[in-house]
Amino acid sequence: MPELPEVETVRRGLEPVLTGARLTRVRQNRPDLRFPFPERFVERLEGATVERLDRRAKYLLFPLSTGETWVSHLGMTGRFTLDGEQLGEFEDAAPIAGKHEHMSLCAVRDAVTTRVGFADARRFGFMGLIPTDAVEAHPWFAALGPEPLGNGFSGTHLAEAFSGRKQNIKVSLLDQRNVAGLGNIYVCEALYRARISPLVAAGKVSKPRLETLAAVVRDVLNEAILAGGSTLKDFANADGGQGYFQHRFDVYGREGQPCLADGCSGVVKRTVQAGRSTFWCPSCQKR
Repeated sequence: MPELPEVETVRRGLEPVLTGARLTRVRQNRPDLRFPFPERFVERLEGATVERLDRRAKYLLFPLSTGETWVSHLGMTGRFTLDGEQLGEFEDAAPIAGKHEHMSLCAVRDAVTTRVGFADARRFGFMGLIPTDAVEAHPWFAALGPEPLGNGFSGTHLAEAFSGRKQNIKVSLLDQRNVAGLGNIYVCEALYRARISPLVAAGKVSKPRLETLAAVVRDVLNEAILAGGSTLKDFANADGGQGYFQHRFDVYGREGQPCLADGCSGVVKRTVQAGRSTFWCPSCQKR
């Protein structure tokens, strides 16, 4: 599933096309994705102007001039296209045309019209229309923790969220109630760089180490965004290119390979936690 940097990369790619654009010729090609499309979806989008593009966790948000916000979640294989161009190249490309394009529209901005499509071969993505003043209270968003790139995320926040927690820190970081938008790849990378074992109980990690971890999380995410995200199987950005952060992974996907830390002779290990693969170095990621 695309993680925060991938979703942010898509947002930045769509922003210059959709911000201030009037939506016309909206087309809905099926009644549902993961969930049904909102009632009168086409009618409620057509004629609206997109005021800006936001992101909350792994959701894309398009506040509209109508007082509603169009929300989109990419799921596993969801992708936007611009003028029919695929939003990236894939190791295992999912179809984006024909029966797999489930909605499309034209965005008119400064007398330029761009066709925007949304395809989702596996249909795990979904869309919604929510009153803009009620977005934060909506069930999709109400329980989310702070954004890891926002001012509300810090070592102090993690110390408070993890106080007394016996659950391991890897799974605790993936809990969207603690931090919004963090996913498996970048949690593995951040814990490795912070030299924290993914097996340690979250409540046992000292506040100074959590301060380091919070700073490292920001660094990893910002580096990934600048690199355009990570293209593993189904992610692509809004300019038709793939992300390259996967070529910078220090630990993710490197099971059995030497640890890259200076002076460490350890070997990267793969452990399964809560059904997700964790990659880490037992030699330098201490409890």
